[in-house]
Amino acid sequence: MEVNEQYAIDNGKEPSAIKQLLMHHGPLTPTEYYLKMDEVMDELAYHAFLKDVDAYITKDVPIQHLIGHEVFYGYAFKVSPDVLIPRFETEELVTHTLDYIDTFFQKEPLRLADVGTGSGCIGLTLKKEHSTLDVTCTDISKKALLIAQENAASLGVQATFAQGSMCEPLGEMDKFDIIVSNPPYLKDKEPVAPIVKDHEPHEALYGGSDGLKYYRELFESVEAMVNPTYMIALEHGYDTAKAIRKLIQKTLKDVTIIQKKDMQGRDRMTFVFKNNKVRISG
Repeated sequence: MEVNEQYAIDNGKEPSAIKQLLMHHGPLTPTEYYLKMDEVMDELAYHAFLKDVDAYITKDVPIQHLIGHEVFYGYAFKVSPDVLIPRFETEELVTHTLDYIDTFFQKEPLRLADVGTGSGCIGLTLKKEHSTLDVTCTDISKKALLIAQENAASLGVQATFAQGSMCEPLGEMDKFDIIVSNPPYLKDKEPVAPIVKDHEPHEALYGGSDGLKYYRELFESVEAMVNPTYMIALEHGYDTAKAIRKLIQKTLKDVTIIQKKDMQGRDRMTFVFKNNKVRISG
């Protein structure tokens, strides 16, 4: 075990990933991992473990693809090369959204659309945490929607799924109270690590020459999809908060804009509120 961890360190990889792979192939719970460290591993499981260690270190295959899931907000979400792997920063978007739902709205049920849902991690987690929400998940990728549907089934939650770019599938539906989205926001020529570039879908990563293509599309179309009182919750690149604010001010009238930093102190979240009768504080 120590040899494999050092192998990871020597190649600039996370040694904790080796522990995850060992528990996956054990299979072991975290407690069993420590209690059974001196026991001999099944030979077939051990060879499968070594194969995955090599794939992670030499081929940059994400640990989540090898294990088959990522834990997000305490829930296991199936992932594949067809969806973006959920990041821990996005959990903060979910937390703030839940807080603002309780503060901003005085009715139930609320209709929420997760635009560009990918694995479904945002919309389905919000549904899991706030069961009265009526959730619709959209994505341009049929394969991504299939993954999201599997995740909804495994989590035991009900949601509607619709294929299309950004808000496009929402046009024929009843209007929504909440729009939440983590759209592609990398600039087209922005360099990314091979483990991301080679194994995650480009359509979920890149958002045009300035990274704002899908935010423009959302802001220009969203008001036709929402009720008079609405909230929009967004994740975005840490260096685009000012540009996002300007886009909102240009396209959405009489709204309150609150921007939040993530736990790393980076400007990563923007919330938009439309309702002059309710005061929202940061």
